[in-house]
Amino acid sequence: MDIKQLVAEAQEVLTTNILPFWMNKMVDEAHGGFYGQITGEGQLIPDAEKGAILNARILWTFSSAYRILKRPEYLQMATRAKRYLIDYFYDKEEGGVYWSLTAEGEPLDTKKQIYALGFAIYGLSEYHRATGDEEALAHAIKLFESIEAHSFDAVKNGYCEALSRTWQEIADMRLSEKDENERKTMNTHLHILEPYANLYRVWKDERLKRQLANLIELFIDKILNAKSGHLELFFDDDWHSKYRIISYGHDIEASWLIHEAALVLGDQALLKRVEPLVKFIAVAADEGVQADGSMIYETHLDKRHTDADRHWWVQAESVVGHANLYQYFGDEAMMERALRCWDYIKSHLLDQKEGEWYWSIKADGSINRTDDKAGFWKCPYHNGRMCLELIERFG
Repeated sequence: MDIKQLVAEAQEVLTTNILPFWMNKMVDEAHGGFYGQITGEGQLIPDAEKGAILNARILWTFSSAYRILKRPEYLQMATRAKRYLIDYFYDKEEGGVYWSLTAEGEPLDTKKQIYALGFAIYGLSEYHRATGDEEALAHAIKLFESIEAHSFDAVKNGYCEALSRTWQEIADMRLSEKDENERKTMNTHLHILEPYANLYRVWKDERLKRQLANLIELFIDKILNAKSGHLELFFDDDWHSKYRIISYGHDIEASWLIHEAALVLGDQALLKRVEPLVKFIAVAADEGVQADGSMIYETHLDKRHTDADRHWWVQAESVVGHANLYQYFGDEAMMERALRCWDYIKSHLLDQKEGEWYWSIKADGSINRTDDKAGFWKCPYHNGRMCLELIERFG
């Protein structure tokens, strides 16, 4: 397969497999916005809670799809997501966004998870980028100001995980039940870096520029393990790494997101520091690549356990990360790796009958139907973005 064919297939999957699933099955006509869950067995749960991450990622995906493909139905979906995020998720009294709402749109979990604020910025800034809408940009800027006012650690650097609705300390800061309860994490910093870079595309603010540069430097100096090339995941307040866990998907995703942020920033000195690390991190991530072209989930070194499931989002990020190395550094072997992973996705993860991708393929090769097809964490963002990145980079 050549790159031209890859782009054509990615656009076909995006427009016939991924986006129609969300347009046809997830729009909540009764209460507004989008339903909160479709199970791995395909059952709609109309009374499921509605998560900020899901709504913000729908907003980003359809905004980006409209910006690149110009189809009016994508703008309609993006506008629906923007309206719902601003009218229901945005906390008009305290700022920030609620973590979750009831199916009817009432605040449910009102904590301020900084990861969620980041994705709201990501979606709103992309909507502005696609349409020029000033309301979306204004709310993205408000969220940036909230993160900087309440989450940024001006003494020890970095961003804390979560706060209460009124921006007070909370005991349980975990992003999910799978995560460790630490004050600073790689994952949240990666998903502040990502929206800050997107916001800087459309809002050339000096403070934003400084904080984006600072985030890149945090990855270089604090989060990246300079010996292994892997990213450390959980830190105490003083940036001591607490657990020895390798997340192959986050490694490959970070390799291209850090590079993208440096390119958007346009600081040539910082870019020169970043460029050698792009392949360094990707090569470390490739310890998780299997003979069939797929990438496994993670290894917990302390527990001596490897999770060899092939998660949907890890495969999507593997394709983009390897394609990035080909695009910017001419590494044909890495493009071959992207193509092999794409073949794995087509053969195993696409649900050809019902649409969208399965959550994962288990280590034994069976389909995981236990985890959601759509839900709090299963969104059109990783796989949709993979397709959009390929179209925009090589189309």
